[in-house]
Amino acid sequence: MYPKAYLTYLVHFHTDRDYFECHEILEEYWKSLPKENRSPTWVCLIQIAVGLYHHRCGNMAGANKMIHSALLIAEDRREELEHLGLDVQKLTGQLQMRIDEVQHDAPYHSMDLPIHDPKLYKMCHDQAIATGILFGTPSDMSNDSILYKHKLRDRSEVIAERLKSLEEKTKRNQDKS
Repeated sequence: MYPKAYLTYLVHFHTDRDYFECHEILEEYWKSLPKENRSPTWVCLIQIAVGLYHHRCGNMAGANKMIHSALLIAEDRREELEHLGLDVQKLTGQLQMRIDEVQHDAPYHSMDLPIHDPKLYKMCHDQAIATGILFGTPSDMSNDSILYKHKLRDRSEVIAERLKSLEEKTKRNQDKS
């Protein structure tokens, strides 16, 4: 009924609060879909995780940008988010409140997505129990491997891909000249 990547995203989102991993999981899933099936709804969920990651790290500008963008998508894609088992009215309220907090430099606090499908909630809760972390556990603000994951990861593939893209663009521009 729900994509496995989405369930994994929800479990990370509500247990270890590894928002970077949430982003990675859903982005990989989204990119695996045919281009015509790449719904902005997945981007919304990715941006929520990225926005919370930025807020937790103290990057208020990044948090504001991501959460504001997620809010716009959520308002536009209400029906799709409802089909993903979320209460969109509550979600948009939470996102607006988070934007207000970020704009006023309020400290980060954990956020739960408003799951209204009891079957989805049970699936996530059961999967969380299997990982040994309670569903709804707040962020561990002492865990640097989660708090600053972007600084600790291997970026060699991303850098190589960007260089390749730049070389191809340069070649295309040279061919046009």
